[in-house]
Amino acid sequence: MQSWPRPEVPRLDPALGTPVPLVLFDTADQDLTPISAQEGKVGMYVCGITPYDATHLGHAATYLAFDLAYRQLLDNGHEVHYVQNITDVDDPLFERAERDGVDWKELGNSQIDLFRSDMTALEVLPPQHYVGVMDAVDEVIEMVQGLLDNGSAYQIEGDEYPDIYASIDATKHFGYESNYDRETMEKFFAERGGDLDRAGKRDPLDALIWRAAREGEPSWDAPFGKGRPGWHIECSAIATNRLGSHFAIQGGGSDLIFPHHEFSAAHAEALHGEERMADVYVHTGMIALDGVKMSKSLGNLVFVSKLTAAGHDPSAIRLGVFATHYRSDRDWSDAVLTTAEMRLDHWRQAIVRAGNEPAAKALVAEMRSALADDLDTPRALAAIDSWALSVPENDNTEAKAAGRIVQQAVHALLGVRL
Repeated sequence: MQSWPRPEVPRLDPALGTPVPLVLFDTADQDLTPISAQEGKVGMYVCGITPYDATHLGHAATYLAFDLAYRQLLDNGHEVHYVQNITDVDDPLFERAERDGVDWKELGNSQIDLFRSDMTALEVLPPQHYVGVMDAVDEVIEMVQGLLDNGSAYQIEGDEYPDIYASIDATKHFGYESNYDRETMEKFFAERGGDLDRAGKRDPLDALIWRAAREGEPSWDAPFGKGRPGWHIECSAIATNRLGSHFAIQGGGSDLIFPHHEFSAAHAEALHGEERMADVYVHTGMIALDGVKMSKSLGNLVFVSKLTAAGHDPSAIRLGVFATHYRSDRDWSDAVLTTAEMRLDHWRQAIVRAGNEPAAKALVAEMRSALADDLDTPRALAAIDSWALSVPENDNTEAKAAGRIVQQAVHALLGVRL
């Protein structure tokens, strides 16, 4: 599937100093972990949208966080191999299409198109592989068969619907990614699409990897019976078939820690014999609107497309999201956006007078240090604020050169245009 156009990312002059290696907080180890490249490449997989509603700020905040990580890795000279999926076969999509009286494929395609346009407007770096479930069904079938063959999965017997489940006992270290206890796992499993009470399962937490065909649902032929992929295994198959059985970064929102990321890793590890699928499991916080968690069920969503249609600068939207740390649960409001717009205007005024080159180079070093430290955007923004306040009125050649340094660095590292 086609992603979206790649925005320009300026290359910073080597004279500006040495880039700082990126470290990110790993949910599994609960610690900051350096991101290492293998033969100069960093594999990054970020879970994509289920296309039944347009891109809201909660979506955008996640993809902007990993866009920042991408930019820091590029600044360090790494080649980033980025993969993202689209869950274009899933119950919420079918339910929304039925509610609205539209074809589920048409609904999905329209929302994917809107997502692409939102990512383009926000200048988010696109994945090299943007893969829908419908395009990866054969990969999922192959993975399901492999898990059945090595005893990591089983098929429900004596039931009208012979669904296939992966066992939590398939790996010795199940639970390492989330670090949740059994009670917490069961709570989130039930809340996030799990089926604890499904008759015939060996363990209530075993995850569905192949849903046997039901009337009115799409299905595909497979050696073990017609059906469609389970949620977690789609990401496992898409990621490992493009990045290998072990790669650097697995990412998404904090609501994906369990069960989604726990199981997508477990499926890959059970099939390929890996200790862990990813070096680092990175998760973004949730976004609230005026103090209330933003969610489709509550209907309190702020849509990127509506903000840009109303004339709000995408760079200001980025700054509004970056005002707080990506791992924190944070608030969005009109006041947040207004503050971001004022900050953007202040910076744009500052680069015109721009001060001197040593101050500009010092700012670049501070930005690099802050962003390499688990994407500490509040610190990076504060550094630019301080620089902008201290810039004297000046209009000489040095001032203009200093302005270009800051302009390019903010664009390259933060994706913000001044």
